[in-house]
Amino acid sequence: MISPVLPNEGILAAPRKRGRLKVFLGMSPGVGKTYEMLRAARRRKAEGADVVVGVVETHGRKETMSLLRGLEVMARKPIAYRERTLLEFDIDAAIERRPALLLVDEYAHSNATGSRHPKRWQDVEEILDAGIDVWTTLNVQHLESLSDVVLRITGVRQRESVPDSALSRADDIELVDITPEELRKR
Repeated sequence: MISPVLPNEGILAAPRKRGRLKVFLGMSPGVGKTYEMLRAARRRKAEGADVVVGVVETHGRKETMSLLRGLEVMARKPIAYRERTLLEFDIDAAIERRPALLLVDEYAHSNATGSRHPKRWQDVEEILDAGIDVWTTLNVQHLESLSDVVLRITGVRQRESVPDSALSRADDIELVDITPEELRKR
């Protein structure tokens, strides 16, 4: 007896290609990386793209918060830490939701103990490997290779860093900067 062949039976699905990474890179905190990322995401959404905010830190800035209106914002995952509950980016929910473009702010962020990865850039790697495009933000002082330079200039060691190799895998880097006078006004 010959068994019928069902459509797609025995055919292996093509491996999902890696997502694309865009980094909004700034020279210092407060230059408008998150703001610019959200403005660009709103334009992309207006063009019909499936854009989702995985995690964005507005730091209480009203102008930045206003750019979240109309965008789908994922709930954060509660992580119990030292008798407190911290809210972190939910990798599993992001992969399940599978948007065309996911916004994941603060690439150098250190995740709470108990998270799947110690660093947010590692979360982003997992999302990219799942075939989802990611936009993120980063300040230059958080690049691992610049930690000694930053320490010499500022006297402060950066606790949060991203290996240069993670940034080198970016498909696109958009520089975001403002004048020192504008930054002081902010």
